[in-house]
Amino acid sequence: MVRPNQQAGIHDFLERQRWFAGKGRTFTIEGIHPLEWLSPPGVWPAVRVELVTLRYETGEGDEGGRTDVYQLPLAYRDRPASESLAHAFVGEWEHPELDATVWAYDALHDKEATSYWLRGLLDERAEEDFSFHRTGDVGISGDEQSLVLTAEQSNTSLVFDEAALLKVFRRVHHGRNPDIVVHEAFASGGGRNVARLFGWLEAEWPVGDGGAKVDRGDLGMFSDFFRTATDGWELAITSVRDLYAEADLHADEVGGDFAAESYRLGATTAEVHTDLARLLQTAVWGPIELAKVTHGMYGRLDLATSLVPELAAYHEALRSAYDDLANYPDPVPVQRIHGDLHLGQTMRTVAGWRLIDFEGEPARAFAERDALDSPVRDVAGMLRSFDYAAQHLLTGTERPDALRGPGSEDHGQLEYRAQEWSDRNRAAFCEGYASVAGADLRDQAVLMRAYETDKAVYEVVYESRTRPDWVKIPLAAVRRLAGVDQEAT
Repeated sequence: MVRPNQQAGIHDFLERQRWFAGKGRTFTIEGIHPLEWLSPPGVWPAVRVELVTLRYETGEGDEGGRTDVYQLPLAYRDRPASESLAHAFVGEWEHPELDATVWAYDALHDKEATSYWLRGLLDERAEEDFSFHRTGDVGISGDEQSLVLTAEQSNTSLVFDEAALLKVFRRVHHGRNPDIVVHEAFASGGGRNVARLFGWLEAEWPVGDGGAKVDRGDLGMFSDFFRTATDGWELAITSVRDLYAEADLHADEVGGDFAAESYRLGATTAEVHTDLARLLQTAVWGPIELAKVTHGMYGRLDLATSLVPELAAYHEALRSAYDDLANYPDPVPVQRIHGDLHLGQTMRTVAGWRLIDFEGEPARAFAERDALDSPVRDVAGMLRSFDYAAQHLLTGTERPDALRGPGSEDHGQLEYRAQEWSDRNRAAFCEGYASVAGADLRDQAVLMRAYETDKAVYEVVYESRTRPDWVKIPLAAVRRLAGVDQEAT
């Protein structure tokens, strides 16, 4: 039974979380399914995972009436916690099982609660509705202290004393999570350039009327933590800032030139693609499959144009990129790919580049995230990321103090340097990729244009909703991909 104040508290809490994908949409909570307790009886905080099923009442496309299941681990206390946990407060209600008034908090932010996940992994704990799976010696004691990483957007990740990383999947679904599938394949097949897998947590929960059916899926993944690594996005924008500080120098003349790293990142990406093709399923697309792929691209473009009127002027030109793909005469090799590759999904370690987060694009349906695709999609995503790194400091409040505004001489100079930086690093990445793959994917111009167009269209919608000051970045790419002279517009 869902108590009204419990439902209201969880509803309000979800709307405030950056990992909640339903912000701005009307939804109702259909049910709350608690799993077995992680904590022993009589201990505070009492800890367990609650699976929240919600239904969208309104939405774009087919979202109206769609249901989602979100994972909400809760730490129940018999009194309010300190102010340090105020941001994780979910609500206060009477709890019949605990026979007390409880104050509920997001357990992943409660250091007294998170050790139950580590101990569950070490003990390979298994209950009727959840089980931990460990892959060999994980090198942890179970007493490590947790810290929530703030960069995560669609899930929640905790690092335990720089010894292990736990990624908790907030939106869960039936079946294996692609991130675990990839890491498990690399662990068993000797793949490189990803984190070492320690294990995972899976559960089952009722669905449908009366819970007659049961879903089973993954709730979290344990892996090694890259202790000395630096986020690829941070490294790239540091290079861009160096360029802006020396606005009279070319990108290859600045001490922080990033092209060598982009080349190495391209090579690493090709190595990962090679391992993915070796370890997991591959196939070949023909006309039927290409027609299906382009149908999805057409639909996303039509929806985006209805949401962002600025796209209307380029609609037909962008459609031509998908027309060319639909009529592509050659077979297209496909395989498991990353699915959402950008600089923020890369880490530079002392041993080289590593790729993280193989879940695919959060906005896509789970079935699409798990599907085979061309490696060109990953490369196109990374090329778009170089554009973002080069240009985001020129937008809105992000503009450096040196800029006087869009019409100033300084701004024009930096826009030129930004494009130069992007072109240089896009080329270096592709050259590094070709050094391993044996072929430059830029030569597959039809595929590259279609996938980069699809990504840019997605970005226009995302930025218009969340960061309007940034929408000029993907719109510039849209004009380029549509073959429009930017100066003329």
